[in-house]
Amino acid sequence: MNKSLLYNSLATVSLLLPATGVSAQGPNNSGTYYRQADGKSGKALKTALHNIIKTHTARTYKQLYDDYKTTDVRPDGKIWDMYSATTNYTPGADENHSSFRQEGDNYNREHSLPSNWFGGASPMYTDLMHVIPTDSYVNNRRSDLPYGETNSPTWQSNEGFSKVGNATASLGYSTSKKVFEPNDEYKGDFARIYFYMATCYEDKIATWSSPMLAGNSYPAYTTWAINMLLRWAEEDPVSEKELKRNAAVYGIQHNRNPFVDYPGLEKMIWGNLQTTVFSYDNYDNPTGITELASESGNDAAQQDSPTYDMQGRHLRHIRQRGLYIRNGRKYIHTGR
Repeated sequence: MNKSLLYNSLATVSLLLPATGVSAQGPNNSGTYYRQADGKSGKALKTALHNIIKTHTARTYKQLYDDYKTTDVRPDGKIWDMYSATTNYTPGADENHSSFRQEGDNYNREHSLPSNWFGGASPMYTDLMHVIPTDSYVNNRRSDLPYGETNSPTWQSNEGFSKVGNATASLGYSTSKKVFEPNDEYKGDFARIYFYMATCYEDKIATWSSPMLAGNSYPAYTTWAINMLLRWAEEDPVSEKELKRNAAVYGIQHNRNPFVDYPGLEKMIWGNLQTTVFSYDNYDNPTGITELASESGNDAAQQDSPTYDMQGRHLRHIRQRGLYIRNGRKYIHTGR
């Protein structure tokens, strides 16, 4: 029987060659967490990442306040509020357990992706990755408005830090609809949170409803929302704050935001790099991986060093685009 792919199963790829890229480490102490997404691109990459990050330890709504003492504390010991420029909340002591009348009274738990968009269902309702501490009053003024940009604010938080107003014409959303515009300092943070939500809940997001959502699993967001979020992510790159928060959230609910670990990853799913193959341990320089020519017959098998796919299978032919291992190194085959 002729077969285009002949392989021998191995217990683990790391047993194959200890020096291979598979045994290497991802960024930010993520180890091999993202290994199963290796070799993927575009929509398939999003699905692979979904399968990695979807399983996590759900928190209770009450636990989030305690979690913030680990995930959202500024260097000065105060709560890191991304909606207000003037708050100085003491973790725990200034939680909102009653009421508020103005900005600066207390902080509460903000669903950056409003909970009524997904019907208040679990585990989204208590997903620490997107439920953040913010000033209660500013949170209330946002309500469930979509994120956006406005040139004609009808309300602003202290020092004009956050704004509510009709959407700008350049946004591509209706200019008669109101949006909430966060400060430029945190627009990238929120963009990467939204990319996380579309990926983590790929199997659920098609049933959610909001002006930013497309009613499908991919691309998940409307065109105007995708364009805005991509721009926000590029203009406000990943910060040290985000890296530390990502690590802290992982320590609590045991999943990560890949768009924080891999700056610019969103372009490989929604942007202009959708044909670029993802490499979890060589992300910063993926084009530096040696390109492997298409091989027919027994070419792959007859090489001085055998060729393996990322699952550790010994190959006879290499015809599909993706990542491969030969002689302890990663190679990319572009399918040409």
